[in-house]
Amino acid sequence: MSNLLYDTLFGRHAGSSRPFLYLPDGKEITYQAFLEQATQFAHALISFGLTTGDRVAVQVEKSPEALALYAACAQAGIVFLPLNTAYTVEELSYFVENSGAALVICDDRMLEGLRPICSVLGARLETMNADGTGSFGAQSEDKATSFDTVSRVGGDLAAFLYTSGTTGRSKGAMLTQENLVSNARALVEEWRFSESDCLLHALPIFHTHGLFVATNVTLMAGSSMIFLPKFDLNLVLKHLPQATSMMGVPTFYTRLLGDDRFTGARARHMRLFVSGSAPLLAETHREFEARTGHRILERYGMTETNMNTSNPYDGARKAGTVGVPLPGVDLIITDPETGKELEQGEIGQIEVRGPNVFKGYWQMPEKTAAELRDNGFFITGDLGRIDEDGYVQIVGRNKDLIISGGYNIYPKEIELLLDEQPGVLESAVVGVPHPDFGETVLGILVADRKDAIDLAGIEKSVGQSLARFKQPRRLVLVNELPRNTMGKVQKNVLREAYKDMFASA
Repeated sequence: MSNLLYDTLFGRHAGSSRPFLYLPDGKEITYQAFLEQATQFAHALISFGLTTGDRVAVQVEKSPEALALYAACAQAGIVFLPLNTAYTVEELSYFVENSGAALVICDDRMLEGLRPICSVLGARLETMNADGTGSFGAQSEDKATSFDTVSRVGGDLAAFLYTSGTTGRSKGAMLTQENLVSNARALVEEWRFSESDCLLHALPIFHTHGLFVATNVTLMAGSSMIFLPKFDLNLVLKHLPQATSMMGVPTFYTRLLGDDRFTGARARHMRLFVSGSAPLLAETHREFEARTGHRILERYGMTETNMNTSNPYDGARKAGTVGVPLPGVDLIITDPETGKELEQGEIGQIEVRGPNVFKGYWQMPEKTAAELRDNGFFITGDLGRIDEDGYVQIVGRNKDLIISGGYNIYPKEIELLLDEQPGVLESAVVGVPHPDFGETVLGILVADRKDAIDLAGIEKSVGQSLARFKQPRRLVLVNELPRNTMGKVQKNVLREAYKDMFASA
């Protein structure tokens, strides 16, 4: 039977003895061995009574078995729901209840905490550990290595991914088979992936970047992956000579640059470095190119859409931008108040439309209607502009917009200026309450530990470059900025931490 996702990414590799995964311990897993295990997992899912369209909530450590579970769900027509391994039992209870998961698979360490929750919600509970052990695997070992793939079409659901939930409850983004397949196909073509590639994979696989970009692209191209449990600098440096490409968050690249072992010679053979999930500093772009001769390719995507834009493989990769829309993706900049499309160069909200855009939010029709227009455009919540070359520049999140004394202030403009100041490694600009202006600008700085930071000098420099209403009312020095697991600065945490700074101003 036809199953778009399974047939396109997995099934076509049946019988292939080519390496799919290279593990840190030297073990190799071929495509055929991987698919045989996935097939056994598919049988186990069906033996538990799961049927087409049921949800499986999975909070397990990164492993080949965890990846095989994704393939098994695709083959059995079951909706795959990967969950952040950092979530607490309390957080997990919401996802299990909201998704209506029929099966929860967790690490042994979460078993006792989840048992009463799953009992109340009527969800079956199984375990899977980083080393492959656990009750789920044990019940799969005697299953057949052939399986009648369940028929699914492009519009059928393939996965749920829950948003980070920084403003209210997390929303379950419903991703279809066509969403995932179309995006993987576009990225393989745009980034020139082929069977000869070997991707250094150090990302988590509970997130779009590590699962639906890195893994799906590898599967679509028929290439291989060096599959590391997480980003470990020593492991990355050790295995880099065997790779041709790497995908990472900005933190990966700053850590590499901070180690003298990462030389131009060590990276010379590489074909491509990709960065995403958080903004890459222009300084990191420049330093990386100076050391290695490689210009990092930055792209832009999100939970609800997978990838939307990319800097070109051939052509200018412009620091501070996320490139141009991928083939088949329409991107416009609109007025947040009226929804009217703005002129090129103007700042507004980013809206995207294409086969990559999700189906809607699970059991949240009002949220879906508010963010997904009738004409197919999704209101991303990001603010940006399109420059004179057609490249997209992200200036912040809509919720991060600062309105001070009636003036709109875009944090990114100020952050770019602060990042250029002597002694500053990086910055974050947020709006905090102010009795006179409603909000005012606060600048949070991290020192680069090379030069002493002169806060008074920075204030003077900024004063010469920015209008008075944009200038930070105060600069704060911190050791590091709070980040989520994908490296994004958590501005909601900063706003909360400094909300009373000007209470008596």
